[in-house]
Amino acid sequence: MNEANRPSSVWSKLDGIAFGGDYNPEQWPVSVRLEDLDLMQEAGVNFLSVGIFSWALLEPAEGQYDFGWLDEVMDNLAGIGVKVALATATAAPPAWLVRKHPEILPVTADGTVLGPGSRRHYTPSSAAYRRYATGITRVLAERYKDHPALALWHVDNELGCHVSEFYGEEDAAAFRAWLEHRYGTIDALNASWGTAFWSQNYGSFDEILPPAVAPSTLNPGQQLDFQRFNSWALMDYYRELVAVLREVTPGIPCTTNLMASSATKSMDYFDWAKDLDVIANDHYLVAADPERHVELAFSADLTRGIAGGDPWILMEHSTSGVNWQPRNQPKMPGEMMRNSLAHVARGADAVMFFQWRQSFAGSEKFHSAMVPHGGRDTRVWREVVELGAALKRLEPVRGTRVQARAAIVFDYEAWWASEIDSKPSIDVKYLDLLRAFHRALFLRGIPVDMVHPSASLEGYDLVLVCTLYAVSDGNADNITAAAHAGATVLVSYFSGIVDMQDHVRLGGYPGAFRELLGVRVEEFHPLLAGSHLKLSDGTVSSVWSEHVHVAGAEAVQTFTEYPLDGVPSLTRRPVGSGAAWYLATFPDRDGIDALLDRLLAESEVAPVAEADAGVELVRRLSEDGQGFLFAINHTRSDASVTATGTDLLTGEPFGGAVPAGGVAVVAEG
Repeated sequence: MNEANRPSSVWSKLDGIAFGGDYNPEQWPVSVRLEDLDLMQEAGVNFLSVGIFSWALLEPAEGQYDFGWLDEVMDNLAGIGVKVALATATAAPPAWLVRKHPEILPVTADGTVLGPGSRRHYTPSSAAYRRYATGITRVLAERYKDHPALALWHVDNELGCHVSEFYGEEDAAAFRAWLEHRYGTIDALNASWGTAFWSQNYGSFDEILPPAVAPSTLNPGQQLDFQRFNSWALMDYYRELVAVLREVTPGIPCTTNLMASSATKSMDYFDWAKDLDVIANDHYLVAADPERHVELAFSADLTRGIAGGDPWILMEHSTSGVNWQPRNQPKMPGEMMRNSLAHVARGADAVMFFQWRQSFAGSEKFHSAMVPHGGRDTRVWREVVELGAALKRLEPVRGTRVQARAAIVFDYEAWWASEIDSKPSIDVKYLDLLRAFHRALFLRGIPVDMVHPSASLEGYDLVLVCTLYAVSDGNADNITAAAHAGATVLVSYFSGIVDMQDHVRLGGYPGAFRELLGVRVEEFHPLLAGSHLKLSDGTVSSVWSEHVHVAGAEAVQTFTEYPLDGVPSLTRRPVGSGAAWYLATFPDRDGIDALLDRLLAESEVAPVAEADAGVELVRRLSEDGQGFLFAINHTRSDASVTATGTDLLTGEPFGGAVPAGGVAVVAEG
């Protein structure tokens, strides 16, 4: 939407670094709700999401409303100075609606209808569901439009969670309408999908169905467009609810909680961002991952990228264990503090949890919360209170921004296209190489921005382009221009191969980047599972290799084994005032480290500070140049960090050491 027409920022309605979580008072009697008010003040809570799954209680029968409990909750929260992200309550349709309109239920690719009894049991293309969802949204907006606690609209919840592809009759009709709007004519669609192959030519849009279960591999162009459609359909549903909220409460900003992480690929969040007044994200650790703090940093950096560098809301994370993993281990002592402040370090100006009080019934009763089953006499509660106090001390950080000179190009459409059926190797996963480079930067204390390929690359000295299988001419030109302007640009294998219709760029790989890189790839040589190739620097690689010819580039490294002995595995070509590197394989960790050291030396990108191994380093900067260095010690030993200034968490001059498992936030200077 036009920026001039956006409502005022949510940050103008909140104090300091906001702190709180999902609040579900409908699960509790009045006596517990009153106790909650005292506990919230003790913990320093100032921001809550309310009413996310409350539709069945707010509207127990069609057109019959019960707002008494919510009125009381909103009034009580306002009385203690807590601001509310009020939900539209549409994330789980009530039983009466499912009974009256069973057609709202989602259908899977094999024709299975997903029934009620859980949540998110609707398709966004259902006309009936949209009618009822906008109805309850309007009633809520009219009732609470002037309430002093209302600061933000929390629209639906985790759109696309559990089910993100929809194959019902209304979905098929919506898909056809979307395609007709996209292509205009059926001939244009046939050309885009390459339907001359396998006799797939369509005579009209009416003949098209979603790419459901079929005898063999499905049309890649159809699959790619279906991914685009589903991302659009969920967002279009969001927009319809927001249109109601804009009409009734034009001064209240709107958002929905994304799930930007290394596990969520179905929604193009860069495309969604333009419709969100503030970016909000949910993030949960995988307890079995020994480097889960690295994945957290990746997801937080991605969220900041989606936000365009602006401050964002951590809408959900957990105080300790969750309930939905095979083995739900608790967080270790101090881990909640480290997790929370790592999100703040990477751009979050609000720290929130699922949920405020741990449920005593339902499928999430063993999911941790701010108030555990054991109440106040628990480690989790003590750490919650400690975190609330810490966030108050970090008020000077609010509104500052992470400054990075390195960028990783990230594109959901390239992710979708690269992992559709019939590719040279099932082992080529879009995120694998990208995360390997992010990890190596993380371990060096070098912040990195995740940017869409269409974003401005000005100001970045190092640009990493990993597995960008599909790319438009304009975005390829944008990356090329960065090298000419002085950046060190690395492009990896399986990049630039096709256009945005998944049509191969003829003339030799890597298609869109062949001229920039000064190489031509004659043939792919994917490796068998478990196979490795030795490289000329003594490291080894896996997953991928290819027959590279240099055409203006210098071979920096080569394969040393048959059938590619002597063939370049890494090349470099001077371009303008920068350089373009090409990586033709997936190096092991030693190889990634050696390559990154070369790239950092050339681009002169350096860590934000010096520290012992195991310390996460990020700097946020104010507009006037005040730096705030976050040093998060993920080890069990005290660690040294080279920095001077005041540790905001202690109020004392920083002594150069961060205790085992601890955090320092140094206001530098």
